[in-house]
Amino acid sequence: MEMEGARLGTSGLKVTRIGIGLAGIGRPAYLGAGRDDELGADRSIEFLERRTHELLDAAYQAGVRYVDAARSYGLAERFLGRWLTDRARPQGDPAVGSKWGYAYVGNWSMEAGVNEVKDHSVDALRRQYAESRAELGDHLLLYQIHSATWETGVLDDLAVLDELARLKERGMAIGLTVTGTGQSDVIRQSLEMRMDGVRVFHTVQATWNLLERSAGAALDEAHEAGCGVIVKEALANGRLTSLGDQAAGVLGKVAKDHRVPIDAVSIAAVLANPWADVVLSGAIGVDQLASNLQALTLQLSANEIESLRELSEPSTAYWSRRQSQAWS
Repeated sequence: MEMEGARLGTSGLKVTRIGIGLAGIGRPAYLGAGRDDELGADRSIEFLERRTHELLDAAYQAGVRYVDAARSYGLAERFLGRWLTDRARPQGDPAVGSKWGYAYVGNWSMEAGVNEVKDHSVDALRRQYAESRAELGDHLLLYQIHSATWETGVLDDLAVLDELARLKERGMAIGLTVTGTGQSDVIRQSLEMRMDGVRVFHTVQATWNLLERSAGAALDEAHEAGCGVIVKEALANGRLTSLGDQAAGVLGKVAKDHRVPIDAVSIAAVLANPWADVVLSGAIGVDQLASNLQALTLQLSANEIESLRELSEPSTAYWSRRQSQAWS
């Protein structure tokens, strides 16, 4: 299947408008509505690896050519690496990005009080890069700081920046992801960062959806500056699906008018932004993925896009609610 392709900013990576993110399938517990119904009670390593491979097969067959993982996504890198090897995928097909800065500490338990721990030190970068390469080999083409924030000081750490520059010199594309109410400020700071006169970051990954729009202007600036833009959490961890709290009202009406699922409308609204190079599907099943991909053929009118603005929430309220969501 042909899917519209794109170059991911100055990284030069060949990607597609929709990518697949493995946050919800590489570990037993994560945020999101309907996980129990979709995955059932079996959260064993064997089950989730098989499920991941089925999902990746379906995504590849549908034309998806970007896959996003992270060290903290349980065994997502291992599942992905085995799929790439078993299917004998050549380097860059699909393009693979991963992240460092969090470690998974959930011990593969649904009862874990803490699932991941942040460490933005240069030692963590070196250790986790080696771990990512061990799982993904030469398929790893984009390495991102996971949730760069002011609090950790990672963007002021010269040792980290020097190490990232070394990876860049070896041909690795370098990016960062942002989260929380400070997304815009961190994005703008990243655009100013240089090592030996060369911009450090090729890409930025941020949350933007119909509820949380605060990073839009900064993402537009990043795109104009040549950064590739990856959008995560387009469905607000399930809130912008048929199972979420926004299913009624204008979102449901637009979906009904187009005879498509609510999640397709939500993703199409993100794709309508000219700065959005890749929008990640966080599907954990083949049917969910197929539903998400309907966004590619959905053209929202200017009036519909305007009507969906009423869903927007204050950034502080959005992130407070997200923080309070339970993992399941």
